[in-house]
Amino acid sequence: MKVGDRVCVKNSVVVYHHPQNRSQPFDIKGMEGEVVAIVHEWHGRPVSANWPVLVQFDKKFKAHFKEDEVELISSEV
Repeated sequence: MKVGDRVCVKNSVVVYHHPQNRSQPFDIKGMEGEVVAIVHEWHGRPVSANWPVLVQFDKKFKAHFKEDEVELISSEV
C-alpha cells in the first residue's frame, strides 16, 4: 500500500469525527478513499504509529487505519 492508492474499509470501524455525524458513532465500513500518507515520522522524528495509514474520503473527512482494516481497490501506477 502506498500514497495515491484507492482503498476500501473492510472491517467495521466506528468513528466519532465524521462531518455529517459529529460526536455520534458512525460505522465507515465499505467507504472508499485515497491513501494520502503512511505515517513513519512526526516532526522529523521516527514513530511507530498504531494506525499508520491516513485515508482521505472527501474534502472534510480523513481517518487513520491499521493496514489490515483497509483493502486495496486500485493502485496508482
